[in-house]
Amino acid sequence: MIERLQPDAPTSDWWRRAVVYQVYIRSFADGNGDGIGDIAGIRQRLPYLADLGIDAIWITPWYPSPMADGGYDVADYRNIEPLFGTLDDADGLVADAHRLGIRVLIDLVPNHTSSQHPWFKEAVGSPRGSAARARYIFADGRGPGGEEPPNNWPSLFGGPAWIRVPEPDMDPAAPPGIEIEARGATPSVRPADQWYLHVFAPEQPDLNWDNPEVRADFERTIRFWLDRGVDGFRIDVAHAMVKAEGLPDLPVAHLSGDRLASGQHPHWDLPGVHDIHRAWRRITDSYGDGRILIGEIGVVDQQRLTDYLRPDELHAAFNFPFMDTPWDATELRTIIEDTLVAHQRVGAAATWVLSNHDSTRQVTRLGRPHSGFRNRELDDILPTDRELGARRARAAILLALALPGAAYLYQGEELGLWEVDDLPESVLQDPIWERSGRTIRGRDGCRVPLPWEGDEVPFGFGPPGSKPWLPQPAAWGAMTSAAESLDDHSMLALYRTALRLRHEVRGFQTELLDWLPSPPGTLLFRRGDGIHCAVNVSADTMALPSGRERLVASITHADALPRDAAAWYRVRPG
Repeated sequence: MIERLQPDAPTSDWWRRAVVYQVYIRSFADGNGDGIGDIAGIRQRLPYLADLGIDAIWITPWYPSPMADGGYDVADYRNIEPLFGTLDDADGLVADAHRLGIRVLIDLVPNHTSSQHPWFKEAVGSPRGSAARARYIFADGRGPGGEEPPNNWPSLFGGPAWIRVPEPDMDPAAPPGIEIEARGATPSVRPADQWYLHVFAPEQPDLNWDNPEVRADFERTIRFWLDRGVDGFRIDVAHAMVKAEGLPDLPVAHLSGDRLASGQHPHWDLPGVHDIHRAWRRITDSYGDGRILIGEIGVVDQQRLTDYLRPDELHAAFNFPFMDTPWDATELRTIIEDTLVAHQRVGAAATWVLSNHDSTRQVTRLGRPHSGFRNRELDDILPTDRELGARRARAAILLALALPGAAYLYQGEELGLWEVDDLPESVLQDPIWERSGRTIRGRDGCRVPLPWEGDEVPFGFGPPGSKPWLPQPAAWGAMTSAAESLDDHSMLALYRTALRLRHEVRGFQTELLDWLPSPPGTLLFRRGDGIHCAVNVSADTMALPSGRERLVASITHADALPRDAAAWYRVRPG
């Protein structure tokens, strides 16, 4: 096992060069045999993560939830979902991880709650204008009797972003606009039933971030978990909380596919979100020991993205444009350069990510014609060359890990797992499936439980005989962590070697990158201490210099790089 150190000194900027491993808790490891991953399972597998060589884990929501959207519909932000364990289990996990030198980040979901959250239950049972409804976004409908939604916003999961709820204590048989008075009094005109906003699933009502009570409660939540020892938060849709005044319609052209100018969307990337993040940054800074905030920010423009990373805001943000870049040398170099320049502007560290729980796994994505990492509607029709995808994925991780900044891994990518795009329809749970009229299969294919050991399902995900919540492909029996640990040329071996070198080699500790001349269709850069990274995306073989010291390569023999291959090597001066 790789010897690990305790977390760095409290004042360190560890996050600037960290490798963070995403744990999708339901699919990582099942400790009690109910088919669902849990905290006990994570604790059992922490030695594996330490041996892999990561610096921190990010755990997807572990809060009480009806699971309408995989836990991103939170019913209680200061407790643990019983399926996953208890608060004591969570405390034990944090302590175990810290003993192994692994920091623990957890998800924060601020844009919306679950419809089963006590606040929302109170809101639907309270009248218009009440303090309970003011915590969410309720609005009157349009048209006669308020029968039409307040605006034309669509839900990201399909259909409109509004649901109508009846006014409490009203006769449901009464026509809209008529209130039934008590004791047989004459009916009088009343306001029609209101609508509530849900940018995501109907079970995820959006919070009203203009409400001071909402802001204060989330600050209490942040302190609650920091006091329990977590090292920070990954903030879900961190650009989404604030809505434009008056809730204006989206342009019809945008609904048909046209892109809006930066800053013009009525519920994405509005200036008010920065004040929220500044308040949270003041809290994390007050702990003074390397606690951090990482934003999931769906902003394409690199300058606007890094506005979130100014010194008094978030520490880091996921670099989705890099993940969405085609496997093309020119485009890869462009996004790398744009990212580094934009981050240098605000003194932030860049991040590099190839997959997550919302995106098609890179072995599948890189084995298809480029279509973007979230175009799920194409999953059933695009041809996939899995061997090509695996070859490119091996080269892509060496590229990502060689770049200055932090890297984020998604569980199972180190095994070379592919997208399971043939799950039976009967097991699909992603709300996208139902909301799209069962036309888009959604994200379940990248969330299939991990294979750990053995030749039969559940491959060590849970005890023998247990049934994982999503079925695992039989072919994954050859891709368990146990099997790949015995193969020096496996994807797991490549990740372990690259992560070890990233920690040990001084050249990777700098934030400098120097591009070097290379043939068309290739990338070549130096990171200091004579460390070079070469990536060949062209059809021609890429020659490598003689006299080099090989460190790691995506292929077995690297005297020269064929197409879709990468290598790290050291060149001595002279």
